[in-house]
Amino acid sequence: MSSLVLNSLAMIMIAVGIFFFFVGALGLIRFPDALTRAHGAAKCDTLGAVLCLLGLALMVGNPWAVIKLLLAAVFLWVTTPTATHAVGRAIWKQTQKERK
Repeated sequence: MSSLVLNSLAMIMIAVGIFFFFVGALGLIRFPDALTRAHGAAKCDTLGAVLCLLGLALMVGNPWAVIKLLLAAVFLWVTTPTATHAVGRAIWKQTQKERK
């Protein structure tokens, strides 16, 4: 693929990633409680970060940098939902204690 096509695709991926970051930040402001805020932020931030990292991987020319960016994307893709689940579970248990 030509350099122009790769750069255009990379810019589109980065722009979509930034859009998801913005939507996640908006969800943090607009959602009513901690569980929905955590859910919205985790989904949008994970997708935004992975799209931005994949876009950067398309832009960079160094193969080692591409490998590092892809590993960072996979790491974020696995750890962010896991951490959000743990935080959400702690929030749920705390709200259940307060209701009793």
